[in-house]
Amino acid sequence: MCNNEEDQLNQKPYGADREMGSSSLSPPSQSHAPLDFQAESFWDQRYSTDEYFFGLEPNEFLRSQTHQLTPGQKVLALADGEGRNGVWLAQQGLDVLSVDFSPIAIAKAQRFAASLGVTLTTEVADLGTWDWGVERFDAIVAIFIQFAGPALRTVIFQKIQAALKPGGLLLLQGYTPRQLEFKTGGPPLVENMYTTELLQESFSNMEILHLLEHDARLSEGIGHNGMSALIDLVGRK
Repeated sequence: MCNNEEDQLNQKPYGADREMGSSSLSPPSQSHAPLDFQAESFWDQRYSTDEYFFGLEPNEFLRSQTHQLTPGQKVLALADGEGRNGVWLAQQGLDVLSVDFSPIAIAKAQRFAASLGVTLTTEVADLGTWDWGVERFDAIVAIFIQFAGPALRTVIFQKIQAALKPGGLLLLQGYTPRQLEFKTGGPPLVENMYTTELLQESFSNMEILHLLEHDARLSEGIGHNGMSALIDLVGRK
Protein backbone atom coordinates (compact mmCIF):
# COMPACT_ATOMS: atom_id res chain seq x y z
CA MET A 1 0.00 0.00 0.00
CA CYS A 2 1.40 3.38 -0.89
CA ASN A 3 1.19 6.70 0.86
CA ASN A 4 2.55 8.95 -1.79
CA GLU A 5 1.34 12.34 -2.40
CA GLU A 6 0.65 12.32 -4.04
CA ASP A 7 -1.09 10.07 -4.01
CA GLN A 8 -1.45 11.08 -7.21
CA LEU A 9 -0.76 10.37 -10.78
CA ASN A 10 -2.07 11.88 -13.92
CA GLN A 11 -5.83 11.50 -14.27
CA LYS A 12 -5.18 10.27 -17.77
CA PRO A 13 -3.42 7.45 -16.01
CA TYR A 14 -0.78 7.11 -18.66
CA GLY A 15 -0.75 10.64 -20.04
CA ALA A 16 1.99 11.96 -17.79
CA ASP A 17 4.30 9.17 -18.80
CA ARG A 18 3.72 9.91 -22.45
CA GLU A 19 4.66 13.53 -21.78
CA MET A 20 7.81 12.27 -20.06
CA GLY A 21 8.59 10.10 -23.08
CA SER A 22 8.28 7.00 -20.94
CA SER A 23 6.81 3.74 -22.13
CA SER A 24 7.33 1.92 -18.84
CA LEU A 25 3.80 2.67 -17.69
CA SER A 26 2.01 2.52 -20.99
CA PRO A 27 -1.62 1.33 -20.98
CA PRO A 28 -1.74 -2.35 -20.14
CA SER A 29 -3.21 -4.80 -22.57
CA GLN A 30 -6.10 -6.96 -21.45
CA SER A 31 -3.60 -9.56 -20.30
CA HIS A 32 -1.95 -7.13 -17.86
CA ALA A 33 -3.12 -6.41 -14.33
CA PRO A 34 -4.42 -2.86 -13.69
CA LEU A 35 -2.10 -0.35 -12.04
CA ASP A 36 -2.03 -0.59 -8.26
CA PHE A 37 -1.91 2.93 -6.85
CA GLN A 38 -1.22 1.52 -3.38
CA ALA A 39 1.85 -0.46 -4.47
CA GLU A 40 5.32 0.67 -3.44
CA SER A 41 6.74 -0.48 -6.77
CA PHE A 42 4.45 1.85 -8.70
CA TRP A 43 5.56 4.92 -6.75
CA ASP A 44 9.21 3.94 -6.64
CA GLN A 45 9.12 3.82 -10.42
CA ARG A 46 7.23 7.10 -10.61
CA TYR A 47 9.88 8.84 -8.47
CA SER A 48 12.93 7.10 -9.93
CA THR A 49 13.93 9.92 -12.31
CA ASP A 50 15.92 13.03 -11.42
CA GLU A 51 12.86 15.13 -12.19
CA TYR A 52 10.48 16.02 -9.35
CA PHE A 53 7.16 14.69 -10.57
CA PHE A 54 5.03 17.23 -8.67
CA GLY A 55 7.57 20.02 -8.92
CA LEU A 56 9.47 21.82 -6.18
CA GLU A 57 6.94 24.48 -5.23
CA PRO A 58 4.47 23.92 -2.38
CA ASN A 59 0.80 23.38 -2.99
CA GLU A 60 -0.99 26.74 -3.31
CA PHE A 61 -3.76 25.85 -0.86
CA LEU A 62 -1.13 24.93 1.73
CA ARG A 63 0.74 28.17 1.07
CA SER A 64 -2.50 30.12 1.60
CA GLN A 65 -2.84 28.66 5.10
CA THR A 66 0.51 29.96 6.40
CA HIS A 67 -1.28 32.23 8.85
CA GLN A 68 -2.74 29.16 10.58
CA LEU A 69 0.71 27.85 11.56
CA THR A 70 3.24 29.04 14.14
CA PRO A 71 7.01 28.44 13.94
CA GLY A 72 8.09 25.63 16.21
CA GLN A 73 4.85 23.67 15.88
CA LYS A 74 5.14 19.97 15.13
CA VAL A 75 3.61 19.20 11.73
CA LEU A 76 3.04 15.88 9.97
CA ALA A 77 3.21 15.99 6.15
CA LEU A 78 1.32 12.90 4.99
CA ALA A 79 2.34 11.00 1.88
CA ASP A 80 4.75 13.82 1.17
CA GLY A 81 6.37 12.22 -1.85
CA GLU A 82 9.51 14.07 -2.93
CA GLY A 83 9.08 16.63 -0.19
CA ARG A 84 7.85 19.80 -1.86
CA ASN A 85 5.34 20.53 0.90
CA GLY A 86 7.37 19.24 3.82
CA VAL A 87 10.44 21.21 2.81
CA TRP A 88 8.39 24.39 2.42
CA LEU A 89 6.86 23.89 5.86
CA ALA A 90 10.34 23.43 7.33
CA GLN A 91 11.38 26.70 5.68
CA GLN A 92 8.60 28.41 7.65
CA GLY A 93 10.26 27.31 10.90
CA LEU A 94 8.01 24.35 11.61
CA ASP A 95 9.18 21.03 13.08
CA VAL A 96 8.18 18.75 10.20
CA LEU A 97 7.90 14.98 9.97
CA SER A 98 7.54 14.03 6.29
CA VAL A 99 6.34 10.47 5.70
CA ASP A 100 5.95 8.44 2.55
CA PHE A 101 5.83 4.79 1.54
CA SER A 102 8.49 5.15 -1.16
CA PRO A 103 12.13 5.08 0.00
CA ILE A 104 13.10 6.66 -3.32
CA ALA A 105 10.78 9.60 -2.69
CA ILE A 106 12.09 10.02 0.86
CA ALA A 107 15.69 10.11 -0.39
CA LYS A 108 14.79 12.81 -2.93
CA ALA A 109 13.02 14.82 -0.20
CA GLN A 110 16.15 14.70 1.94
CA ARG A 111 18.33 15.86 -0.96
CA PHE A 112 15.91 18.70 -1.66
CA ALA A 113 15.94 19.80 1.99
CA ALA A 114 19.73 19.65 2.15
CA SER A 115 20.03 21.76 -1.00
CA LEU A 116 18.07 24.52 0.76
CA GLY A 117 19.79 24.12 4.11
CA VAL A 118 16.68 23.14 6.06
CA THR A 119 16.10 20.30 8.47
CA LEU A 120 13.43 17.80 7.44
CA THR A 121 12.74 14.68 9.48
CA THR A 122 11.60 11.86 7.23
CA GLU A 123 10.27 8.36 7.72
CA VAL A 124 9.29 5.57 5.37
CA ALA A 125 5.77 4.69 6.50
CA ASP A 126 2.80 2.62 5.39
CA LEU A 127 -0.09 4.74 6.61
CA GLY A 128 -2.27 1.68 7.09
CA THR A 129 0.05 0.12 9.67
CA TRP A 130 2.26 2.99 10.83
CA ASP A 131 2.22 4.04 14.49
CA TRP A 132 0.79 7.54 14.21
CA GLY A 133 0.80 8.22 17.94
CA VAL A 134 -1.91 10.00 19.93
CA GLU A 135 -2.16 13.79 20.32
CA ARG A 136 1.28 14.08 18.76
CA PHE A 137 0.98 16.84 16.13
CA ASP A 138 -0.08 20.50 16.13
CA ALA A 139 -1.06 20.22 12.47
CA ILE A 140 -1.41 17.51 9.84
CA VAL A 141 -1.10 18.30 6.13
CA ALA A 142 -2.87 15.94 3.71
CA ILE A 143 -2.41 17.18 0.14
CA PHE A 144 -3.70 14.84 -2.59
CA ILE A 145 -3.52 11.59 -0.67
CA GLN A 146 -6.10 9.98 -2.94
CA PHE A 147 -4.04 6.90 -3.69
CA ALA A 148 -6.14 5.56 -0.79
CA GLY A 149 -9.34 3.71 -1.59
CA PRO A 150 -12.36 3.84 0.74
CA ALA A 151 -11.15 1.24 3.26
CA LEU A 152 -7.69 2.72 3.71
CA ARG A 153 -9.11 6.25 3.60
CA THR A 154 -11.33 5.46 6.59
CA VAL A 155 -8.31 4.27 8.57
CA ILE A 156 -6.26 7.33 7.61
CA PHE A 157 -9.00 9.80 8.50
CA GLN A 158 -9.47 8.15 11.90
CA LYS A 159 -5.73 8.16 12.59
CA ILE A 160 -5.47 11.83 11.61
CA GLN A 161 -7.99 12.81 14.25
CA ALA A 162 -6.35 10.69 16.94
CA ALA A 163 -2.86 12.00 16.14
CA LEU A 164 -3.80 15.69 16.36
CA LYS A 165 -3.36 17.49 19.63
CA PRO A 166 -6.46 19.20 21.05
CA GLY A 167 -6.82 22.39 19.02
CA GLY A 168 -4.65 20.92 16.26
CA LEU A 169 -5.35 21.69 12.60
CA LEU A 170 -5.97 19.51 9.57
CA LEU A 171 -5.13 21.07 6.21
CA LEU A 172 -6.47 18.89 3.42
CA GLN A 173 -6.87 19.29 -0.33
CA GLY A 174 -8.10 16.69 -2.78
CA TYR A 175 -10.10 16.10 -5.92
CA THR A 176 -13.86 15.79 -6.31
CA PRO A 177 -15.51 13.32 -8.70
CA ARG A 178 -15.66 15.99 -11.42
CA GLN A 179 -11.90 15.61 -11.71
CA LEU A 180 -12.55 12.56 -13.85
CA GLU A 181 -13.82 14.98 -16.50
CA PHE A 182 -10.74 17.24 -16.35
CA LYS A 183 -8.23 14.37 -16.41
CA THR A 184 -5.41 16.62 -15.16
CA GLY A 185 -4.25 14.67 -12.10
CA GLY A 186 -5.24 12.04 -9.60
CA PRO A 187 -6.17 8.39 -10.02
CA PRO A 188 -9.05 7.64 -12.44
CA LEU A 189 -11.10 6.10 -9.62
CA VAL A 190 -14.30 7.85 -8.58
CA GLU A 191 -14.37 5.97 -5.28
CA ASN A 192 -11.11 7.68 -4.27
CA MET A 193 -12.50 11.18 -4.79
CA TYR A 194 -13.84 13.45 -2.01
CA THR A 195 -17.19 15.19 -1.70
CA THR A 196 -18.41 17.79 0.77
CA GLU A 197 -20.71 15.23 2.34
CA LEU A 198 -17.91 12.66 2.70
CA LEU A 199 -15.59 15.10 4.45
CA GLN A 200 -18.35 16.49 6.67
CA GLU A 201 -19.20 12.99 7.82
CA SER A 202 -15.60 11.84 8.16
CA PHE A 203 -14.59 14.83 10.29
CA SER A 204 -17.86 15.41 12.12
CA ASN A 205 -16.01 15.40 15.44
CA MET A 206 -13.88 18.35 14.37
CA GLU A 207 -14.71 22.02 13.96
CA ILE A 208 -14.85 22.69 10.23
CA LEU A 209 -13.30 26.12 9.69
CA HIS A 210 -13.30 25.98 5.91
CA LEU A 211 -14.76 23.54 3.40
CA LEU A 212 -15.03 24.50 -0.25
CA GLU A 213 -15.43 22.76 -3.60
CA HIS A 214 -14.01 24.81 -6.46
CA ASP A 215 -12.26 24.64 -9.81
CA ALA A 216 -8.74 26.01 -10.21
CA ARG A 217 -5.80 25.62 -12.52
CA LEU A 218 -2.90 23.70 -11.01
CA SER A 219 0.71 23.79 -12.13
CA GLU A 220 2.50 21.25 -9.94
CA GLY A 221 5.13 19.59 -12.07
CA ILE A 222 3.77 17.21 -14.67
CA GLY A 223 1.73 15.31 -12.09
CA HIS A 224 -0.94 17.96 -11.49
CA ASN A 225 -1.25 20.27 -14.44
CA GLY A 226 -4.34 22.07 -15.74
CA MET A 227 -7.86 22.94 -14.67
CA SER A 228 -8.87 20.77 -11.73
CA ALA A 229 -11.93 20.02 -9.59
CA LEU A 230 -10.75 20.60 -6.03
CA ILE A 231 -12.00 20.46 -2.47
CA ASP A 232 -10.28 22.21 0.45
CA LEU A 233 -10.78 21.55 4.14
CA VAL A 234 -9.42 23.23 7.25
CA GLY A 235 -10.52 21.54 10.46
CA ARG A 236 -9.70 21.99 14.14
CA LYS A 237 -9.75 19.16 16.66
